[in-house]
Formats: sequence, C-alpha cells, structure tokens
Amino acid sequence: MNGQDKDSTKERPRVPISTDKSAGLCIGCGQNNPIGLKLSFKWDGKAARAEFTPTKFYQGWPDIVHGGIITTMLDEAMGHATLFGGFFDFLTASVQVNFKRPALIGEPLIITASVIRNEGRSIEVEGAVSLSDGTLVAEGKATQVIIETGNKLEAVLWDMDGVIADTAPYHLKAWQEVFPKRGFNYSEEVFKRNFGKRNDTIIRSVIGDGASSAEVDAIAVEKEAVFRQKAAANVKPFPGAIELLKSLGECGVKIALASSAPIENIQLVTRDLGIDNCFNVIVWGREVTEGKPSPQGFLLAAQRLGVEPKNCVVIEDAVAGVTAATRAGMKCVAVTNTHPRKGLMEADLVVDSLETVNVADLAGLFNSSPESK
Repeated sequence: MNGQDKDSTKERPRVPISTDKSAGLCIGCGQNNPIGLKLSFKWDGKAARAEFTPTKFYQGWPDIVHGGIITTMLDEAMGHATLFGGFFDFLTASVQVNFKRPALIGEPLIITASVIRNEGRSIEVEGAVSLSDGTLVAEGKATQVIIETGNKLEAVLWDMDGVIADTAPYHLKAWQEVFPKRGFNYSEEVFKRNFGKRNDTIIRSVIGDGASSAEVDAIAVEKEAVFRQKAAANVKPFPGAIELLKSLGECGVKIALASSAPIENIQLVTRDLGIDNCFNVIVWGREVTEGKPSPQGFLLAAQRLGVEPKNCVVIEDAVAGVTAATRAGMKCVAVTNTHPRKGLMEADLVVDSLETVNVADLAGLFNSSPESK
C-alpha cells in the first residue's frame, strides 16, 4: 500500500460547528457584524425574501458589486429557504451561481430562494438576485445536506413581560399605587430586583411573610387591575421580538408562552400587540404551584407541546427565568431588556436585542460545543 493509500484510510477531520455567546456575527445575516450584509429574510408564502442596497464597500471593479458578494447573498438566501422549510441542521454541500449582468453600487437588490426538492438527507434549493424591476442579476442552485446533531430545535418558549412586551413601567406604577395604600414604599430599585417573580413572592417580600393568603390575594388582584387599566393600548413590543416570533411560526417551530402573569394580562397584551394567535400553548401563573426559578412552567409548556425539554429554547430577560430554563434542561437565550448582562451569563446566549437573533441562531444552539457554553 503506497503513502497515498495510507492517507486515504485516515478518518476525515470533523469540523466542529459551534455557537458562542455573541450572536449575530454571520457575514450574511448577522446584525452584529460591522462588515456584514445584515440581510433580514422573510417568508412570503413561497420563498425566502430580502432586500439589500450595496454600498462602495462591497465593490470589486469600481462601482460594480463583487461577484463574491452576490454569491454570498444567494448562499444566505438558499440557506434561509431551507430553514423556512423546517430543516435546521444542515450544511451547504455545493453552490452553483450563474451571473446574468453586473449589479451596480447603489442599486436596490431583491434576493429570493425556495426549496425545490427534498430527497431525504439532501435538499435542493434555487435562488435569484434581481433588480427591483425584476431584471435578473444572478441565479443559483445549492445542495444542502442534513447532518445528525442529536438534539434539535423543536420549540421555543417565550416569557412575556420584559421579553416580548415592555410592560415594566405599568407594573411599577401599579405597585407604587397599591403598596402605599397599605403603608409600604416600593422603590424602582426593589422593583427591578423583583421583576419576573410571582406576585405572592413580591408581596410577601414587602409586607412580610406573616400576611394571610387572603390579604396577599387581595393585593395581587388590585395590583393587576391597576396594571391593566394603565397598560391597555399603551404597551409596546421590544425591538425584534414580534419579528422573531413570526419567523419561528413560518419555519414550523412550535411556540409557547410561559409567563407568571395572570391570564387576563396575557390576553390584554397579546391582543394589543396582535400576537394572540401566534402561540400553540399558553401557560400562565396560576397553572403552576411554583414560580421561577422553579422550572414548573417551562416543563408544563413543553409537555403540552409534546416536545422533550432538551429540544426547547427559552427566551428570557430575568435571572430567575434563566435559572428556571437551565433547571428544566432547556437551552436559553437571555435578552438584556430589564437586567444587566452580568447576571444573565448562565444562559447559552446573551444578547442586547432580539433584533440580532434569527431562527438560525436558535437552531445553532444545539450545535454548540461544551467549550463554547
């Protein structure tokens, strides 16, 4: 056997696929990459679609977009078409690009792609880059190969307050109206520490553990009524939350809302934000006996979805919520909407805004090596 034959018997090196705690660095779609394209794809019912206007930083010949940039656009589009088709664990095996005409710097481009064939472990995808008038700039074909990664993204469990909806100002106003009636102050600093906890836990921490259940319940009922009065038609979503929520639905990912809030609050907020039909399952405060950091709520949501906890991702903003997700055996993305980053580092991924997170980032959490956690 010659030397070449000996080399051919060696096992091929495996390329680790990992996702670290700094999301959004993909050269094609990463929103945190300062030199990236920052493409944002939507599903229009037939194809993945994005728009991009190239600047001079993407040129090859003067005033002409570099062919490698066009190829990157197509590769990214075809990858997102595969994601929207419900396939999360794959690698691009081959890409073929045919250029039809140059794209000029400053010309708005439309990038589209769709899956044309699924043959088990192999997926065929087609894509195109066009001008806004439909003139074809380039077209491409790709073969995506499904890879076995063990656990995979099947469901995403959302907290509501502080993740989807910016409700904190109205909760603070409600507490500061209810507690002083009973002779207790409630500072914004204390409020921030307690945000995300159950009402009974918050109330007893303020008025003492000796309070009767009836008194605690009465305060909680009054506080939530005041909250709904102040929040109605005023709550705004956090940037990127609704877009990510809808993208997950388009990709066929199961979605649950697991919140410690009363069901009346959930109905009010989701209706006002137009997302009341986005969830397969809703778990609310009184449906579990223990609040976060207990994993009860998340485990109940996974059970109702019919998904194993190991295949779930939780999106949280509070330290107690991150701990609950970890105890549930789920992946966790923490967003720094209400708590500083340093307190959320137990999560698999910490971001400053959900604008920087896409479905691929969530799917990639299941490819993380232990060292990257």
